[in-house]
Amino acid sequence: MNPSASDDEKLVLIVEDDEDSRDVYREVLRSSGFRVDMAASGLDGLNRARRGLPDVILMDISVPEMDGWAVTAELGKDPSTAGIPVIVVTAYAFPEDRIRADGLGCAGFLTKPCEPSRVLAEIQRLLGG
Repeated sequence: MNPSASDDEKLVLIVEDDEDSRDVYREVLRSSGFRVDMAASGLDGLNRARRGLPDVILMDISVPEMDGWAVTAELGKDPSTAGIPVIVVTAYAFPEDRIRADGLGCAGFLTKPCEPSRVLAEIQRLLGG
C-alpha cells in the first residue's frame, strides 16, 4: 500500500497466485487512480483483507493455502469484511461456478482470460467511478 496516497483513492486487493496477472492488474489499476494491495495465496488474501479493509477484492479461485471460495465465505462471516464487494476472476466458467459465486454474495464474476480493461470496468461499476 502507498502510505502517501490520498484518502479518496480506493483500495483494491488482488488475490491471485499468477505473478504476471497480478502485475498487469496492479499497473492498470494504479494508472487509473487506485491503491493496490496484493496477495499470492488465499490465506494471505484473507489476512490482508481483514487488516486493510479494501474497497473491493479481485478473487482468483485457484490460489494456494485456502481457495478463493473458502476465503470469500470467511470474509462473508466476518462483520468487518462482509460488506466488501468481491469480484471473482477465474478460469472456472461453468454455470455452477456462477451460482456458487452468487450464493456467496459475490458482486461480480469474470472469466479468464480476462482483459484488464474488463476488470477495471467492473471495479468502476461497483465503486461508482
